[in-house]
Amino acid sequence: MPQLLQKAGKQLFKKHLQRFAPQDPLYECYTDSRGRQRRKQREPPPGLPERDAKVLRSVQRRAHYLDKSFSIAGFRFGWTFLLGIVPLAGDVATALLNYVLVVRKAREADIPQALVQHMLFNNAVSVGVGLIPLVGDVLLAIYKANSRNAALLEKHLKTRVSENVKI
Repeated sequence: MPQLLQKAGKQLFKKHLQRFAPQDPLYECYTDSRGRQRRKQREPPPGLPERDAKVLRSVQRRAHYLDKSFSIAGFRFGWTFLLGIVPLAGDVATALLNYVLVVRKAREADIPQALVQHMLFNNAVSVGVGLIPLVGDVLLAIYKANSRNAALLEKHLKTRVSENVKI
């Protein structure tokens, strides 16, 4: 009976974790003809200007490597987790990488200041949680601030394209 409850608890936890976890910014999953899960690179939104598509692609690629480039036992983590294990210096390096590689690159797409602030808030949460030894690093690997920032950028660019089409 305890094993059954433990199994049900794990499935419930995994379901909720997947629901709140951000998508992989670089890849999307699909089911092939044999019923296996596969992944392919995401296509940029249609109608996106070349400059914005290039910036989005770069941010997605960087966010993927920082948040989801490795997988062990189905748990995806990236360089931010590995660097975060080193006390203090790893957290400072993670904060700098998050800003320089993702937020600063996203600014090249002429995004509004409110979106930049939201991205910086995600990074601040990431740094704050990462300062907690070990447990914070695991939570940081679950939160995936860079993937959230890439999703915010993609959503904004899609909205901008749809507004331009209406005009």
